[in-house]
Amino acid sequence: MNKDHVEGTVEKVKGKVNEAVGRATDDPEQELKGDVQQAKGEAQKKVGDLKDAADDLKKDR
Repeated sequence: MNKDHVEGTVEKVKGKVNEAVGRATDDPEQELKGDVQQAKGEAQKKVGDLKDAADDLKKDR
């Protein structure tokens, strides 16, 4: 686990909160913001996965 995994997870949680608040307040803009944050968080986690894989390859050499 690296910094990108942690930050990605935090971003996804913030997105879920924004999405839920948007639904509860009938605010489609905030709901969309939450969806975008979740996607950004997932992408950041994928970057972390790639970095971990690259580190593993370096260690194997």
